[in-house]
Amino acid sequence: MFRFLKFLVYLGFIIFLVVLGYAYVGDLSPDKRTVETPVTIDVR
Repeated sequence: MFRFLKFLVYLGFIIFLVVLGYAYVGDLSPDKRTVETPVTIDVR
């Protein structure tokens, strides 16, 4: 039982570090650009 609790503490610490690292890196949004694709519509 102690091993399981120890595992959970380690897992929680690793998750905390990952969240902290993600917050430190900041905004990871991709570059925005306009994409124009011509579309032909076949009307009968």
